[in-house]
Amino acid sequence: MSTVGKDSHSGADGPAGADPRRWMALTVLAAMQFMLIMDITVVNVALPDIQADLDFSHESLPWVVNAYVLVAGGFLLLGGRLADMFGRRRVFMAGVLVFGLASAACGAATASGMLVASRFVQGLGEALAGPAALGLIPVLFPDRKERMKALGIWGGLSAVAGAVGSVVGGMVTDLVSWRWIFFINIPIAVIALIMVPRVMSENRMVRDGRRLDSVGAVSATGGLVAVVYGLLQAADHPWGSGRVLLPLLGGVALLVFMVVWESRTPDPMIPLRFFANRTRVTTNIVSVAFFAAFFTYMFLFTLYVQQVHDYSPMKTGLAYIPLTITAFLGAGVSTVLMPRVGVKAVMTIASFGGAIALFIAAAGFSPDASFVSGFMPGLILFGFCNGMAYPALINGALHEVTGQDSGLASGVQTAMQQVGAALGLATLVPFAFRYVDDHVADGTLPQVAQTDGYALAFRIGAGILIVGAVLVLALLEKVSGEMRDPIAEAAEAASGEAATEPSPSGAPT
Repeated sequence: MSTVGKDSHSGADGPAGADPRRWMALTVLAAMQFMLIMDITVVNVALPDIQADLDFSHESLPWVVNAYVLVAGGFLLLGGRLADMFGRRRVFMAGVLVFGLASAACGAATASGMLVASRFVQGLGEALAGPAALGLIPVLFPDRKERMKALGIWGGLSAVAGAVGSVVGGMVTDLVSWRWIFFINIPIAVIALIMVPRVMSENRMVRDGRRLDSVGAVSATGGLVAVVYGLLQAADHPWGSGRVLLPLLGGVALLVFMVVWESRTPDPMIPLRFFANRTRVTTNIVSVAFFAAFFTYMFLFTLYVQQVHDYSPMKTGLAYIPLTITAFLGAGVSTVLMPRVGVKAVMTIASFGGAIALFIAAAGFSPDASFVSGFMPGLILFGFCNGMAYPALINGALHEVTGQDSGLASGVQTAMQQVGAALGLATLVPFAFRYVDDHVADGTLPQVAQTDGYALAFRIGAGILIVGAVLVLALLEKVSGEMRDPIAEAAEAASGEAATEPSPSGAPT
C-alpha cells in the first residue's frame, strides 16, 4: 500500500508514520460522510410535499428513496475497489463532485422523472465517495489505538447523521422548501473539494501492472443491483411474483458466478481471501440486521406519528431530537469503551440493547399515547444503542484489513448497510402494511390497526437484533486496541514497495 504523508517521529504530531494532517483530513472526510448518510433519511419527511409539487403518483413516489438506495447499494463494492486501484483521494473527489452536481439537479427538479434520475446519479456519487473516504482512515491512522478512535468518530457521526436527517428534513420542508434538503449539500461538497487536496495525499494499492477485473466487476455490481432491486420490489409485490423472484434469483446467480470466477482468475477484483476473516464476515452480517431494524424504525415511526397522531413535517422532525442526542452520546460511549473492553462486548451490548429498545417502542404505541410517556423512552434507548453500534460495526468490518484492501472492506461494509436498509423496507414494512390492510378489512379502526401493525414490525425487528447479538457472541473474535495490526506491520516491513505519487508538499506518499 502507499503511505500518506509520513513523518519520521513520534510526539506532538502523533505516532511515527502518521500524517500530521490526519485529524483535519478526518474532519473533512467525516463531514462529507455525514452528508451522504443524512441524505438517505432527509427525504422521508418531505415526501408528501415532493409528491404534491411534482405530481408523483402513489406508485412512483417510493423511487425518490429507492433510486438512491438501488444505485448506492449496487455500486458500493465496485466503488471501493476502484478507490483501492486508482487512488482513494481521486475517487473520493470524483464521487463528491458527482454527488454535488446531482444534489443541485435534485433541488432544481421540475418533473418527477428529473428528480428520480438525479437521485440515481446521487447514489452513484455515494458509491464512489463513501468507500473511498472510509478506506483512507486505516492509512491515515496507522497506529491501532488512534485508528480505533478515528473509526469510532466516523461510526458515531454516521449514526447521528441518520437521525439528524429526519430533523433537518422536517424543519427545512416546513420553514423553507423541500428543495433545500438537496441544496444544502452543495456548500459541503464544495468545501470538501477545496480542502481534500490540502489535507491529504493520494493513496492507492500496489497494482504491479494489474488491470481491473471487468468480469468480476460486472457480475458483482450486476448481482448487487439485481438483489437490491428485488428487495425493493418486494415492498409492493408478493414474494412469489416474477417482479420479485426474477431479479432476486438473477442477482444471486450473478453473485455465485462472481465467486466462481474470482476463485479462478489470477487477478481478481475481489480476492476471496478477504472473506476468510470470521470477524469481518460476522460484522457485515450483523450490519444488515442493524440497518434493517434502524430503517424500519425510522420509516414506520415517521408514518405512525403523521398518520395516527397528525404530526406536521416539522413536528415529526423535532420528534427525532431525543434519538439524535442519545445517538451522539452512545457513539461517544462506544468510542471510549472499545479500546478498553473490545468491539465484541460493545457490539453485543448494543445489539441486545437495541432489541430491548424496540420492544419498549412497540409497547409505547397506542392511538392516544403521549410523546413523553409513549414515544420518548423508545427513541432515547434506540438512539443510544444505535450510536453504540455504529463505531463497533465499522471497526469490526475493517478488522485486520491491509492497505491493499481498505477500500474493498469499506465498500463491503457500506454495501451491507444499504442491503440491510432495503431488506428492512422490503420485509418488515410490507408485513406491517399487510397487517393493517387485513385488520381494517375486518372492521378494525385504521388508527388501531396501524398501531398494532407497526408495533408488531418493531417486535420482529427486535428478534432480528437478538439473532445478531447471538452471532456476535458465538463468532466474533476479541477485537481491541491490543490486537496485531497488519496495516502498521506492512507499512514498517514493506514501505519500499508502496506505489507513490507526489503529495502537494512534494513529500513521498
